[in-house]
Amino acid sequence: MVRLIVLSGPPGIGKSTVADAVAALHPAVRLSIDDVEEAMRACGLAARQTGVAAYEVVRAAAEQNLAQGLDVVVDAVNDSEPARGTWRRAAAATGAALLQIVLVIDDAATHRTRLEGRTRPFVHLAEPAWDAVVVARPDRWGPGVLRLDAAHPVEELARSVLAAVPSSPPSHPAA
Repeated sequence: MVRLIVLSGPPGIGKSTVADAVAALHPAVRLSIDDVEEAMRACGLAARQTGVAAYEVVRAAAEQNLAQGLDVVVDAVNDSEPARGTWRRAAAATGAALLQIVLVIDDAATHRTRLEGRTRPFVHLAEPAWDAVVVARPDRWGPGVLRLDAAHPVEELARSVLAAVPSSPPSHPAA
């Protein structure tokens, strides 16, 4: 059974770091919205053109890998219901088990320090200012979404993610 693991949360919370750790512990393809947006902007696309397009590119790549029998870890902010729905559609299209996780840090000062102190290899994708970071409440993700405190050590978070990975897809009632 293939698995689609989606790590969500605001910028600077540690999604990429946790995604890397999960992929290092469990054979999985790691896909990042930010990596795709960086490539799109390097090709001259404006920021307003890359948001939804990057999600769709990553969804298509996730579906291709899932269809090949590979587990996938996605790193994406997922700050809207349509963005989160992207991964439910990908799981449904491929029969993958879906695990959606939202990373949170209750201490805003810790989150801000992480955001403002991170160094990423992007040239075209600007870092958001703290004032522009919208911290969505995890309850907006709906039921069945795992909430993890990103203040914990990365290895501990990665093990928590893997412990929660479903072994089979959820059963769906007949329509």
